[in-house]
Amino acid sequence: MNRKVLIAYFSAGGVTAAAAKKMAEAVGAELYEICPAVPYTAADLDWWDKKSRSSVEMEDDFCRPAIAGPALHMEQYGTVLIGFPIWWYVEPRIIDTSLESYDFSGKIMIPFATSGGSGIEQAEKSLKRHCPQGIWKKGALLHGGDVSAWAKRVLKA
Repeated sequence: MNRKVLIAYFSAGGVTAAAAKKMAEAVGAELYEICPAVPYTAADLDWWDKKSRSSVEMEDDFCRPAIAGPALHMEQYGTVLIGFPIWWYVEPRIIDTSLESYDFSGKIMIPFATSGGSGIEQAEKSLKRHCPQGIWKKGALLHGGDVSAWAKRVLKA
């Protein structure tokens, strides 16, 4: 089994990106930012506005925002830490796009999320539905703290 680790993440405001970068540095993982083909603006992310792009996407279970950037060669990784901010109690739809774009069969999948107040439990259930072929491990909601220590601990388990 391949032991190479990938940290793939989507970050709308930089919080998830900062956590992902610290973890990658601490554990020697490769880093991949999941970037939308059309970047989000501040207005797109206004969750108070029911007509904002993020609100409209999250209302549609089948919405799959396009991803920009090069495709990953997923066969080279054995473990994938996947990070995202919590939107409407689950992962943003662009994470679903990513999960449905690759074959994660037999790969260890570990989610991590950032949030101002929501938990990760509903997202974990949703991730498993979108990517049942992965071997999902318990994830974590990261509220600051030592994210590097968490990454080291979870990769030893």
